[in-house]
Amino acid sequence: MDLALGLVVAFLLLSLLVSGLNEAFVRVLSIRSKFLWAYLRDTLDGADKESGAWLPARVLDVFRVLPFVRDPRPAHRDEPAPARLGEMPEARTGDSMMNLLYERVREIDHAKRGRTSIADIPPERFAVAVMELAAMENGDIGEFLKKLRKIDSPLYGHLQGVWDSAQGDLDRFRKGVESWFDGEMQRLSMLYRRYVKWVVAVLGLVVTLLFSMDGFEYAKTLLRDNAYRASVTAVAEAGPDAYRELRQQCTGGDPVPCVTELLSEPALVKMMGQALVSVSIPAEGEPGVHANLAAWWERVSTPSHWPGFLLTYVALLFGAPFWWDVFRRITGIKSRR
Repeated sequence: MDLALGLVVAFLLLSLLVSGLNEAFVRVLSIRSKFLWAYLRDTLDGADKESGAWLPARVLDVFRVLPFVRDPRPAHRDEPAPARLGEMPEARTGDSMMNLLYERVREIDHAKRGRTSIADIPPERFAVAVMELAAMENGDIGEFLKKLRKIDSPLYGHLQGVWDSAQGDLDRFRKGVESWFDGEMQRLSMLYRRYVKWVVAVLGLVVTLLFSMDGFEYAKTLLRDNAYRASVTAVAEAGPDAYRELRQQCTGGDPVPCVTELLSEPALVKMMGQALVSVSIPAEGEPGVHANLAAWWERVSTPSHWPGFLLTYVALLFGAPFWWDVFRRITGIKSRR
């Protein structure tokens, strides 16, 4: 149990680091918002004739094109949606339909480096926006669809099918648009999660190599060194019974300094000390940052460590929620706590 708990704690902390790096990457580069507006560009105005579709078609595009090269989001505007509706474009002009949609939803927007930050449009709001766009043709859905077809918008095919199913009923048409857009958002979420898995896989590899975390070596350390195992277990479990083994090792004299010394550098901290850069926080004085390039490279380039690196990497692919659930089951922590 102590060995399992020690491994789970290590994998949980590293998985949390991977998740945190991924979330920071997504937030700083506004990936969720770009994903949504790339889909809307493709759906409302079609793929660009020169550059192709806006949604990434390859994993490389997720890392290179979408974050850094092509920003599909419209420019942010502080004004609310205009009271007077504009006119449908007479000819296909790039992102004209997308800009018309943004006019109808920009009241829920706030700027992020000059671009929209909208990363989610509720299906109900999208359906209302479509009805507002149809109002440009005096609420005549048939005429609105003809204009969409004239400007060669891919939205025409989707809405035409919904309109045919509604059999001329505007309320059924609006609900049909809601259902269609909700299904599209679920499909888009599945695509997004599939690409995020590749990002997590890359970050997991980087974290494993950066910390040079050998899962097998760490397990052997926990098995062979009672002090290491006891310190990790005490930190993970807490509670009055978790420190019993530590106290048994500190018989005679004052046990407080002994237990403090054992807890100051548990096995997990020792193993994390193999990272490319380590941080030490002494009891007195300033914290120090140390570069371990030579020792780190020797460790990474040693084939005997590679199976342990592979074990750690595969463990990180399960994700922090999985290891948190395992940790909770082992320790008996209830989910509400």
